[in-house]
Formats: sequence, C-alpha cells, structure tokens
Amino acid sequence: MKRQIFKAFEYPEFRIMWLGACTSSIGTWMQNLAQSWLVYELTKSAWYLGLDAFLGQIPIFLFSILGGVVADRKDRRKVLVVSQIIQMSCAFLLATLAYLHIVQVWHILALSFTVGTAQAFGGPAYQALVPSLVKKEDLQNAIAMNSIQFNVARVIGPTIGGVTLAKFGAVWCFGINALSFLAVIFTLTKVAPRPPAMTHKEPILESMKVGLRFIRDNSAMRSLVALAFLMTLLGVPLLTFLPVVAERVYHLGEDAYSSMLVISGIGSVVGGIFVAATSNYQKKGLLSLVALGTLGALIFGFGIAPNFYVSLVMLFCAGAALIACFGLVSSLVQAIVQDSMRGRVMSVYNVAFRGGMPFGAFAAGKAIESFGVQQVLAANGLLLMLITGIFFFTQRRLARL
Repeated sequence: MKRQIFKAFEYPEFRIMWLGACTSSIGTWMQNLAQSWLVYELTKSAWYLGLDAFLGQIPIFLFSILGGVVADRKDRRKVLVVSQIIQMSCAFLLATLAYLHIVQVWHILALSFTVGTAQAFGGPAYQALVPSLVKKEDLQNAIAMNSIQFNVARVIGPTIGGVTLAKFGAVWCFGINALSFLAVIFTLTKVAPRPPAMTHKEPILESMKVGLRFIRDNSAMRSLVALAFLMTLLGVPLLTFLPVVAERVYHLGEDAYSSMLVISGIGSVVGGIFVAATSNYQKKGLLSLVALGTLGALIFGFGIAPNFYVSLVMLFCAGAALIACFGLVSSLVQAIVQDSMRGRVMSVYNVAFRGGMPFGAFAAGKAIESFGVQQVLAANGLLLMLITGIFFFTQRRLARL
C-alpha cells in the first residue's frame, strides 16, 4: 500500500519538480494568508476580500485557453519559467510597498491580477508537462501527489506564515514567497526539455477551436468541466472568507485564521492520500460525485456550526472532500485526453476549475454583506448537494467512468 501511494516518486524528474513546487507553494500560502489579512485590515470589507480573489482568478478564466495553445506549441518548461519569474517579481514588489508603508489596496488588487495572468499561462503548461514525467498507469498517482504537495504546503505555509505575520509582519511573508520561486526555477533546469506537442502549426484561433470541439463532442468531458466549475464556484468560498468567519463569527484574530487554514490543509492532505491510494479503483466518476456531495454536506455543517471547535472538525473533513473530488476529476480528464491536445483541453478545464473561484468569491462577498457569512456558506453547501443529485441522475455516463 505504501509503495502504491508514493509510486510517482519512483520517477526522478517528477520527484525533483514535486520538491520545487512544494517549496514554492509554502511561500505562496504564506503570502495568501498575509495578503488576505492585509486586505481585510486595510478595508474591513468582505467585498474587497472577494474582489481580491476575483482579480487573482479572473485572468485564468480569460486567458487560459490561449495559455493552453501556447503550452501545445512551445517548450512547456520555458513557459513555466517565465510564469514563475513574473510571479516572483510581483511578490518582491508587494514586499517593497509594504516595507515602505505605502501599500494601498489597489496595489494589491493590481498585483493579484498580474499574478493571475502569469498563472493562466503557467497552469496549462504545468498540467501538460506532468503526464510526460510518468507512465500513463501512474498518472492518477502523480496528480494525487501534486495535490498532496499543494496541501502539505497549505499546512506548513499558514503555520509558518501565521507566526511570521504575528512576529515580523506581512513584509516577511511576501519576501519569503518571492524567494521561494527560485526553487521552482532551479528544479525546472533539471527537467529535460520537452518538444512542443504540436508539429503542425495551425492558426491559433483554429487551434483553440479544435480543443473546444473535442470537449463539445465528448459528453463525459463536458460533465467533468461543468463539475469542476461548480465545485470551485460553491466550494472554494469556504476558504476565501475564513478571515471573516474568524473575526465576525468567533471574534478571534489572525491566529485563529491561521489555525483554520492549517486544519483545512491537513484535511486536504488526507484527501490527497485517499486519491493516491485509490488509483486502481475503477468507478472514479461515481467516487467523485460522492466526494462532491460530501463536500456540500460539510460546508453546510460549517455554516451552521455552533462553536469554533465544531467548525474546525467540519473544515478538516471539507478539506479532505474538496481535494478528493479535485484529484479524481483531474485524473479522469487527463486519462481521456491525448498528449497532442493536452495543453488546450487542460486549459479549458483550468478555465472551468479556476474560473469558478472568482465568480464564487465575488458573488459570495456581495451576499455576505447582506445575509452574513454563515448563511451564505450554508446555502453554498445545500446547492452543492442538490447539484450532486442532479449530476447523478442526469449524467449517468459520468457515474460509470
């Protein structure tokens, strides 16, 4: 069992990239924690928190399909390096603005949009590169291990970030994040260059249409893309508005917020291990629907939790369910698509998966100001349960995957 869970680590290039990505993710979570707290401290507004999340994610919705075309035409490793350099520069700039005590909320919003644009091109390139590092039969395990590294970082990053924010301030969180990108850039130099997947250079617009047609003509792929969008639209606001829950509901400070992120991250690691351990399970589509329905129930439970400690239990379990659903859906998408179209198809999936985040954050941020954070999160949970039932009865092919 242990060997099956860590199967992808038998591939040296994957192992190197995993370590670099984990280091960078720790820095990113440190910045996310400090940035969310700084935005809320500057504005005292849930709407601005939602707007920051919206601006960080909306470029992925707008530009990822173009990023997928680039990933199929160019050296995916070089695309990733450029993306990392841009994100590193933004982190350094934010650290400088905070150090000089001249940072304003519009600075943060503009930098979030720039980072999101870089991720719109780096994300498809990374997702298309990973399958080339392992054998096809070990792909779900590799995806699960990537989820685990991301969520190990969600545990370590907020833990270090919470202490750093409390003791030294946001500047250090931003600066450490900037330095962490060097780890990814270094590890990418150790990965052998991959030639572009497309040998025939058709026009960019036509190339984008081919990727969209592939998804349109495949009912299972359409269902998976829709599922990814709805999962993040209604599920991710749980994490986006934790600062509001900590302060408004439980009247606690940044330490409580950091603890909530850590607990959610630990749950997500458990969810990632579950996905890695079930890589040979046949009915992944059905399992993903079970995970989605469970996520909805747990978000509803978090929304009606009577105290802080019950909310932590709900948050732990919700973190596991969210990553289990993400890992299962991602592995199904990767298994369906061929390598020559992987960048384009994964970019559309990325649009759906990441595109749900800004719209969900923006809508929830507006609704929270009118109805309250617990009420909005509970409603999101109920909607996820309803959607799971609709998919189960109307998308039978997905349940059979």
